[in-house]
Amino acid sequence: MSGVVTGDAVVLGLRPARLPSRALALAIDLVVVWTGYLLISVALAMATASLDEAAVMAVTIATFLLVLVGAPIAVETLSHGRSLGKLACGLRVVRDDGGPIRFRHALVRGAVGVVEIVMTFGVVACIASLVSERGRRIGDVFAGTLVVRERVPTARGTAVPPPPPWLVGRFAGLDLSAVPDELWLGVRQYLTRMRQLDPAVGRALAERLADELVARTGTPPPPGVPAAEYLAAVVNERQARDARRAFAAGGGSTAAGGPTGAGGPVAPGGAGGVPAGAGGAAGVGGPGPAGAGRVDGAGGVRAGGDSGAVGGGQRGGTPPATGFAPPG
Repeated sequence: MSGVVTGDAVVLGLRPARLPSRALALAIDLVVVWTGYLLISVALAMATASLDEAAVMAVTIATFLLVLVGAPIAVETLSHGRSLGKLACGLRVVRDDGGPIRFRHALVRGAVGVVEIVMTFGVVACIASLVSERGRRIGDVFAGTLVVRERVPTARGTAVPPPPPWLVGRFAGLDLSAVPDELWLGVRQYLTRMRQLDPAVGRALAERLADELVARTGTPPPPGVPAAEYLAAVVNERQARDARRAFAAGGGSTAAGGPTGAGGPVAPGGAGGVPAGAGGAAGVGGPGPAGAGRVDGAGGVRAGGDSGAVGGGQRGGTPPATGFAPPG
């Protein structure tokens, strides 16, 4: 099986990395680590020239363990599975269930890697990766980890199903700043594939994702709302906010025709600055010239031929800059 499967039998959108990409990432890591090791060794040799042979040997062993073993373990732990080589090749170490690794996973991988990579020049690791169905080396087997590809070519895009109409805008005041990108990705993957899942498994996964979302936002779903609909409504709210930010950042241009009507000046004293129609101005409640619309005292426009005025109290008759009215 090429994908990563969780304990709930849900296939995640992760692809295991194969030997060529892993070998390239390992080569980059080894170049960086050995370069650092040689530089540190030279510096320590100069600093410990006055020590006896036993002390020099102890410093050499400590340097080997800290730089060639401890440094990769620390980097994988702090970066959640992304060393410099893996970051350059778009790879990442994850658990078998797709979750981020912890210190114990990195420790087991690093300890076994000393034998199968450093001491055997990577021969054992290459053979194990070729034999494994998912390209795992012996350290991955003992640690329960897997190296996956983070950057994969996108096939066709799958739209997230919309929430029920009565839930649209229900979570406008929800604080989404604490929700991590990994959780958003998991929710989107569930929503786009929920019809492919077994109903019981899909319901359990939706409830688990909803619980994580509630823990991050502090706002539970309304009573009686299924977890899947709650997830769809929250994702819809985030998409609406992203759209509003995108349109606000892009700015807007005045629509064709300008702020006034079709040639008519602004009505003096008209409520809200409502422009008169083509031909001339109109006062408050007063009719304009022939063919123009008549503006009443409330700022509305009454039909009366070819009028370019915009009613309803809209200031200056200017339509939305891009034609997109963001949700209020």
